[in-house]
Amino acid sequence: MRGKLWRMIDRKSGSSLLPDGFRFGVATAGFQVEGGFNGPGEPANNWAAWEAEGRVEPSGIALDFWSRYEEHLDRVAAMGCDSFRMSVEWARVEPEEGKVDAEALARYLAILQACRARGIEPLVTLHHFTHPAWLGPDLWLRPDSPERFRHWAGVAVEALAPACSNWVTINELNVLALESYLIGTFPPGRLGDLRSAERALDNLLTAHIAAYGEVHRIQPSACVSTNNYTLSLYELDRLPADLLAAPGAGVTRDDLAAWLASRRESYYAALPEPSGGPGTRTFERVMRSFAGRVGARRPGLDAAFPRAAAALYASGHERVLDVVQVDYYDPFAAHHIRLPGHKSAGGRTWLPGRMLWDDLPCPGDMRAFLETSRQVGLELWVVENGMGSRVRRGRAWPRLDRYDRPRYLREHLGEIVRLVEAGLPLTGYWHWTLADNYEWGSYEPRFGIFGVDRERGVRWLDTDSLGHDTAGAYRRLIEGLRAGDASVLY
Repeated sequence: MRGKLWRMIDRKSGSSLLPDGFRFGVATAGFQVEGGFNGPGEPANNWAAWEAEGRVEPSGIALDFWSRYEEHLDRVAAMGCDSFRMSVEWARVEPEEGKVDAEALARYLAILQACRARGIEPLVTLHHFTHPAWLGPDLWLRPDSPERFRHWAGVAVEALAPACSNWVTINELNVLALESYLIGTFPPGRLGDLRSAERALDNLLTAHIAAYGEVHRIQPSACVSTNNYTLSLYELDRLPADLLAAPGAGVTRDDLAAWLASRRESYYAALPEPSGGPGTRTFERVMRSFAGRVGARRPGLDAAFPRAAAALYASGHERVLDVVQVDYYDPFAAHHIRLPGHKSAGGRTWLPGRMLWDDLPCPGDMRAFLETSRQVGLELWVVENGMGSRVRRGRAWPRLDRYDRPRYLREHLGEIVRLVEAGLPLTGYWHWTLADNYEWGSYEPRFGIFGVDRERGVRWLDTDSLGHDTAGAYRRLIEGLRAGDASVLY
C-alpha cells in the first residue's frame, strides 16, 4: 500500500488525496451524550424501565452535552473536522403524547447553529435506537409505527431545517431489529424471536420510506438516508438496503425478487472469508447458509418485508436514498460469537459473544464490504467507524491485540484513500465517537477520541482512555490527507 499511496502523491502534486468536499467528522447519539433522561421529572425513553429495574446502568448525566454542547463542538472544530453527527431525541421533544416541547426544539436549533458558526456541517439522526416511553416497548411491532415516525420526522425537520439539510432517518435499522428481538440486548429484550425481528424491520423500512417523503416535502433539497451496519449475512445487512435502493436502480416491482436474489449471489461472491482458524471460517459458512435457508422459505426475498415493498413502489419517489450510508466495525458474523469462558481484556467472560472491546479491526476487508454497499449514482459515506476498549472502576485495560486508536485511524483512513483511488465514490467519514459515552446499558465500553474519568465526575482527559493522543492523530491525518501528504498514514 505504501508504494501505491506515494505514487498517488506524485501524480497529484501535493493536492488532496480525497475528493473535493470530502467531509471528516465524529458521530454521536443524543441518549448517549446529552444526559437528563429517565430520572425523576426527566423525559423517559424506551430504556427507562430497564434503568429503573437495574437491568442496565443508569445513563444519568452522560456527557452533559445538553448543557455543555459548545465545549464539545470546540473540540470537534479543533481537530479540523467539518461535520458533526448527532441525533434529535424524540423523547425529549415529545415527552408526552401530543405535547411538543418548543424549548427543547429551540435548544437543538441552537446546537445546529453553533455547529454552523464553527464551520461544521451537521448530520442529524431522527431516531438513534430510542423512542418515547409512552409509545411502549414494542413500537416497531405496531401497525401505526411508520405513520407515528413520519409525523415525528415532520415535527423535527420543520423546526430544524433552517440549520440542517443532511438527515439520517433511523440509525442502523438492521441492528435495532436484531438487538431487540433476536439477541435481546435492547428493550424489549426478546431472544430468538425471528418473526418479531422481521416484522419490526419491515415497519422500520416502511417508516424510513414515509420519513423520506416527509423530509423532502418540507425541505426538497435535503439529503436523506439511513445507515446500515455492515454484517456478513445478506439478510441482515444488504437486503434491507438493497430493497430501498431498488427503484433507483431501475428495478420494477415485478423484477424485485429476482434482483434481490442476484444481489445476494454477487454479495457472497465478493466477500472474503473471516480471519481466524478453520473453525471460524466454517462457522461463518454455517451462519450464511442458515440465513439463506430462513430466507428461502418464502417465494422471494422481498416477501420478508411486504409493507416496505408496497410502500416503496407507492411512494412516487425514484429513490428513497440520497446517499449510501454505512457503519463499518468488525463486519464478520462469526467473529462476534465466542465460547463462554473465552479470554477478554481484563479477564475471562462467560458470555457467548465477543465483547465490544475485543472486536477485531478489519481495515483490509473494508474494500469488499464497501464495494458491495455501492449503489449506482450515489455517493458513499462511512458514518460510523471506531474501536472499543475497556474501562472498569476507573481502570483502563489494554486490548488483547494491543491496537491503539491512532493506528486504527491510520489503517482505516489509509484504506479509504485506496478505495477513492480505485474509483469508489467515498465522500465522507465520521469516527465513532468524540468522547467515552453511554454505550447502551453501560459505561464500561469506551470508544472516545477523548477519554472520560467518571470516577471523579465527568472529567474529560486530554488523551483517550488508553492514554493515546487520538485527537492529535486525527487532526494530523485530516490535515495531511487534505494536503496530499500520505506520510501521515505511517
